Amino acid sequence: MFRLCLCFVLILSDSVLCLLTQLASLERCTDAMASHSSSPVPHPSSGGSEGIFRKDRDPSSRQYRPVHSLPDVCPKEPTGEATRGLCEGPSVVADQHRWTVYNSKVNLPAALNDPRLAKRESDFFTKSWGLDFAETEVMPSFYLPNITKEHFGPYLQETAQREKIHERCKNICPNKDELDAVSSITNNHDKSRTELEQVPKIFMKPDFALDDPTTFNAVLPWSHFNSAGRKSSRDMASSRLLQEKLSHYLDVVEVSIARQISLRSEAFFHAMSSQHELQDRLTETARAVAVLRGRTAAIERIMCEGPLRALRQALTRSNCARLHNKLKLMAAVHQSQPTVQLLLSTSEFVGALELIATTKEVLQQELQGIHSFRHLGSQLCEMEKLIDKMMVEDFSMYSRSDLSRSLEDDGQVMEKDRLESLVFGLLRQRKLDFLDIYSDEMILAAKSIVTQSVVDSVSQIEEIDTDIVTKLADQMRLMTFPQWFELLKSVFENFILFLKRIKATLSVVRNVVLEALDSNQKSRLLERAAAGGLAEAPGTPLNQGEAELAYLTHEGLFISDALNDALSRLDGCGSDSASGTTESSSSREHAFQPGGAAGISEDMMPSDLELGRVANNIQELLYTASDVSHDRCVKVLMARAKDGSLERLSSAEFVFLSQAVEGFVKDTEELCCRRSVSLRGALQSQANRFVHRFHEERKTKLSLLLDNERWKQAEVPAEFQDLVNSIADGRITLPERKPQGTEERKPSDYLHIDGQKYAVVGTVLLLIRIFLEYCQCVNDIPSISTDMLTRLSDLLKHFNSRSCQLVLGAGALQVVGLKTITTKNLALASRCLQLVVHYIPVIRAHFETKLTPKQYSVLRHFDHITKDYSDHIAEISAKLVSIMDSMFEKVLSKYEVKAPMPSACFRNVCKQMAKMHEALYELLPEEQAQMLFLRINASLKIHLKRQLARLGVHHDGGPQHGLVTVDVAFYTENVQSLRTLEKLDLNMAEIWEQKR
Repeated sequence: MFRLCLCFVLILSDSVLCLLTQLASLERCTDAMASHSSSPVPHPSSGGSEGIFRKDRDPSSRQYRPVHSLPDVCPKEPTGEATRGLCEGPSVVADQHRWTVYNSKVNLPAALNDPRLAKRESDFFTKSWGLDFAETEVMPSFYLPNITKEHFGPYLQETAQREKIHERCKNICPNKDELDAVSSITNNHDKSRTELEQVPKIFMKPDFALDDPTTFNAVLPWSHFNSAGRKSSRDMASSRLLQEKLSHYLDVVEVSIARQISLRSEAFFHAMSSQHELQDRLTETARAVAVLRGRTAAIERIMCEGPLRALRQALTRSNCARLHNKLKLMAAVHQSQPTVQLLLSTSEFVGALELIATTKEVLQQELQGIHSFRHLGSQLCEMEKLIDKMMVEDFSMYSRSDLSRSLEDDGQVMEKDRLESLVFGLLRQRKLDFLDIYSDEMILAAKSIVTQSVVDSVSQIEEIDTDIVTKLADQMRLMTFPQWFELLKSVFENFILFLKRIKATLSVVRNVVLEALDSNQKSRLLERAAAGGLAEAPGTPLNQGEAELAYLTHEGLFISDALNDALSRLDGCGSDSASGTTESSSSREHAFQPGGAAGISEDMMPSDLELGRVANNIQELLYTASDVSHDRCVKVLMARAKDGSLERLSSAEFVFLSQAVEGFVKDTEELCCRRSVSLRGALQSQANRFVHRFHEERKTKLSLLLDNERWKQAEVPAEFQDLVNSIADGRITLPERKPQGTEERKPSDYLHIDGQKYAVVGTVLLLIRIFLEYCQCVNDIPSISTDMLTRLSDLLKHFNSRSCQLVLGAGALQVVGLKTITTKNLALASRCLQLVVHYIPVIRAHFETKLTPKQYSVLRHFDHITKDYSDHIAEISAKLVSIMDSMFEKVLSKYEVKAPMPSACFRNVCKQMAKMHEALYELLPEEQAQMLFLRINASLKIHLKRQLARLGVHHDGGPQHGLVTVDVAFYTENVQSLRTLEKLDLNMAEIWEQKR
């Protein structure tokens, strides 16, 4: 019994300590509640309305009023008894399975002693309810000034000195009451500790239990008693002693408990009174909470359940609509494969690709994860690859049929809409190498054009047996030049039509590429505009890009509706190919729209850089077409020239060929804006060969003429006079042969040029025509100007050197069989050379107009030729003078000064001078004749002076002087009697030596 009492006392002591601790906490909470601006217990304010509860400011005057119900929040709410029913608590039957606020229970001591909190919260009831209490900031009042530390500055300065003095005195002289209290508490605590140490430790163990035999035997040692059950005197004494010891322990504990209670009695009774007050407030708060809960339940039943049910039904309806739309979308996607096959049957590749791209986009965004469509994505990819192959094959077939159709058809593009659809589909699939296919087909078509042209031409020529001569090149070589030239012109015309067709087709392809490039740029502009206009008003109408977004999010036209619309259009079109092409064009235009279906696959379209490269490749393909056409024509030209037939053409025929080639080249340059050099190079090669043959023929002809020339004056036919007259008029061309009239004009003895008469030989007349042929050839073939100039200069040099060999070198004696080279031959050769020198500046000016400034250096050949001819003319003049000089030397060496006069010597001299004049008078102009006879006269004076000196005849007035004077006068009279020499100053006084 004593053990039980002791345990109860110990447990009570611990409970009292815990209770005191809790009461202290409650006291702090109560003080905090009293100091807070608002109380969780509603109290009606004295000046406020009934619906507002506030805490009384004065605790002493605190009065408790009955809790009033809140006013009705719904004007249509029933009143009276129904109101009382609404204010009641929840129904146990109706709400037994629902969690309500009434199920909320809180263990107040557990909440206060929450070990998860770092510290005790003094303002527990002012916190937001929950696991983690958060501090709330109170907005400062706008009507109170902002008090800072500076406002207390003057006060702190005044009290600072007194505070220091107070603290110093407090430390020196501590409070007596505090010292007594501390000493008493210390003494009592030490005393109670000493007394409690007398109690055995076993009673203080937390696991103390008397039902444990060990503990029971330790507390009550029954071993000291008689085991037989008999009570001896010693056992009685031990029992009494044990009882007194336990009583002593009990008294010590009771005294210690009483001491502890007496020390904490004030706090205990204060806590008890605070607990009663708190209980009253909690009771009143519970009543207010019950009223609030009732009204909340009524509000939930009347005002919340209906709207929530409406919202729930609206959400359910929206979910059902979404499910229905999703099922429609699944049905539309399920029909995508048959629709793609239907579009492919009409070659609607663009529409099929757009449908596949849209379906793949829907599968990735809207229908992702649906089990029934797990294989549809891979099937669409395989179908897209199949469409790529079909488009490439279709484009190849289109290119082949377009390029191989008859060139006589109109120049319109074949199936333009189909071509545009194919090109856009290939661009969309990034098949940017489709131009290579067109290039290959173009090369094959160019070969077939030449083959077909040759076959058509050969079929009209009966002389060529195609069974024997099978090769096209051999067949072309068997043609005459007119036949082959007609074939060449036919090839040129066909290639011009061929290039026009290619240019028209490539123009359509280029427009599609530029349209795609423009579409990409517009798409980027719309994206930027959409990115900048996200904050627009909600009432703004949707633009094209937003409409597409609505389409994808099922706010606009659904894919099923779009497919049904497409199917209806296809059914309406039927099997009409034109309608199919129109649909292709419309789908392509729709795909080009920045907000159309192309926006879905915008990433699949080539970039601007790639499209720019394709556009450049299109232009390069046109250049290639021009080069291929020229290469084919070169093969036709080379096949004809293989046996040298082009070199044997006449100048007129080669001019026709050159003009035809030059015209074709110019037409292709204007059409393709490309300067192809292959055909011109081949023509230049043939022209060089032609020039070489042309020059060799004329050089050989000139050599034959010179070898047969007898160097006699020839008559000048009227046509040659007309020829030089045309040159005088500035036309360096060969005049057309006029038909012979009834009256033929007589030839003249001289060639009249610029008021001068030229006595010429027949070879020079032909030479004039030859170099006019050179000039005419340069007019017709400007590309051979430099080569022709070099050959003409060579021809003129050959004439000069060969004529020098024949006349001055006396080669004509052996070649032609002349007996001697007379002065007349020499004068005639000089006059011919002068005629050539007269035309050299004319020829030079003509060639200068045909050359570029960089080629002017070749004109120096004419300067060299002029110098050579001038030297040759001077040599002929010197030759004439030397002939007379040798005669003077021979005759005057036998001169004797004696009668009769005039002497035979001077008679012979005058006779020779008359013969010379007679030979030169009709050949040389007056000025040249006078200069020549002055030089002959000078030679005479030299020889006469030398002979007189040898004879010793002086100018002394003697008889010999007189005889010489008579002979000189006779000579002078005879010379001046000759035509054109009347005014010639012979100055014969120079024959006499001057006396020193």
